[in-house]
Amino acid sequence: MIVYLVIGLMLFCLILLIQRKLTVGLFLFSVAALLGLLLTATSIIPFALFMLLMLVLTGVIWLVDSLFFKAKREKASEYPEVVEYARSFFPVILVVFLVRSFIVEPFKIPSGSMMPTLLAGDFILVNKFHYGLRVPVLNNTFIEVNHPKRGDVFVFHYPPDPSIDYIKRVVGLPGDKIRYQNKRLTINGQLLELNEVGQYSYVTAGLNMVTATQYREKLGEVSHDILNNDWVGNYEHDSIGARFANDEEIVVPAGHYLAMGDNRDNSSDSRVWGFVPEKNLVGKAFFIWMNFDQGSRIGNAIQ
Repeated sequence: MIVYLVIGLMLFCLILLIQRKLTVGLFLFSVAALLGLLLTATSIIPFALFMLLMLVLTGVIWLVDSLFFKAKREKASEYPEVVEYARSFFPVILVVFLVRSFIVEPFKIPSGSMMPTLLAGDFILVNKFHYGLRVPVLNNTFIEVNHPKRGDVFVFHYPPDPSIDYIKRVVGLPGDKIRYQNKRLTINGQLLELNEVGQYSYVTAGLNMVTATQYREKLGEVSHDILNNDWVGNYEHDSIGARFANDEEIVVPAGHYLAMGDNRDNSSDSRVWGFVPEKNLVGKAFFIWMNFDQGSRIGNAIQ
């Protein structure tokens, strides 16, 4: 939907240019911004990179005008339209870029893999500095703060395709020895406590009604709910899930984490695609700030 909207706006700008209601400079500026949005919407470039490019573009336009053209204009002269837009947008983009890169970033939950903790449609906030300050786009840590703890709900760049962000729960820390047998986790030789809560029904993306058993699990210092049903995972050979099915003990390598969804039998996680590298971390999820379908979820902390 957003792709068609952006293309429509680009065509609208072209019509304004033809009708001489838009200057060439402002047309090029608008097309650059809309093209960036289009590439972002189609996942060709990450949103963080788009924001950085827009920040550089507006900053360079403003700087070049200040250094080479401002002094040559008469004092009463107005700024050219493209410079005026750059001057107006640069501070706004800078603030958004800094907040989103180093403080907090909003995300929307797209699927039910983290049910019952998080539902599809939840809008959440992620603490960007909890796991250290990172260079935007490159994601290299330049100031270390904390490391993920067992039980954290964390956002990370999907290892097979880092342009996509995933959210799961930290199950295994570097060096942990983990088994997953009969839908029970054993970490470093200790079988995790699991208590049945009751039945939990939900509708899948295919509009099928599913009833799972809800359990309370204690993972590290965090007590949280998970869902289990009778499904048996079909994992590729040598995947972590297949090794679990063969009753193998998995050792989490240094600098990596084992992640699983709370909806244990309906989650594409480390059992499918492997461990999460430290360099892929984005932040710790901590707050639900909006859900248009269930207002009672607004303001809930994420445990």
